[in-house]
Amino acid sequence: MKKAELALREEIIARCKEMNASGINQGTSGNISVRFEDRMLISPSATPYDQMTPDMIASVGLDDTSGAYEGPLKPSTEWRFHQKLLRGRPDAGAVVHAHPTYCTTLAIARKEIPSCHYMVAAFGGNNVRCAGYATFGSEELSELAIEAMTDRTACLLANHGMIAIGENLAKAMWRAIELETIAKQYYLSLVIGGPVLLSDAAIDDTHRGFAGYGLQDSEADKKPKPRRRAPKKTPAKKK
Repeated sequence: MKKAELALREEIIARCKEMNASGINQGTSGNISVRFEDRMLISPSATPYDQMTPDMIASVGLDDTSGAYEGPLKPSTEWRFHQKLLRGRPDAGAVVHAHPTYCTTLAIARKEIPSCHYMVAAFGGNNVRCAGYATFGSEELSELAIEAMTDRTACLLANHGMIAIGENLAKAMWRAIELETIAKQYYLSLVIGGPVLLSDAAIDDTHRGFAGYGLQDSEADKKPKPRRRAPKKTPAKKK
């Protein structure tokens, strides 16, 4: 196994544990995938995160819709929308699916998240849509999810949960946590009479201001590489 692949498998496990530690997921209901070359690495079905090992992560061809996989355990039952997003969205390097309390509460009520907060712009538009309902793991659900994710980086799934994507797993997780935060704020605003929504113009301003905003590259990535110094010339000895 390549070092790069092993690192991604280990990161999937770490982020699965982070989902539960952060409160955006419970039990084994969430699942995570990342793109690796022409394949998708995805968390296995119904496996406790603290018992996962790198070899348990399933590997699925991005163009193979048969359900075939490599690994000792079956991939998540939601592999279909993971695969569709990674195959069809060049901006998606990773997908996070979870059942956070407030996102799921709104999804149960079949409510989208409107422009109640400027951070809604972090998900690509002036709202976060709620996809229609279909049985978990079904082809129909994957189609509904893809439709709701058009020009967006997150969506709710009716009576189910949420999906967020990112260029890498860190950014997908960042969006998932941001989405649950906004869902909670929107829910609480409904309790006290309803939010005052921002205009499309205000959200457009936010989009323009978002250039370079959000989760940044690691400090190690940002540090300038040291210049290679020219070797010192040794002065010629006088004869």
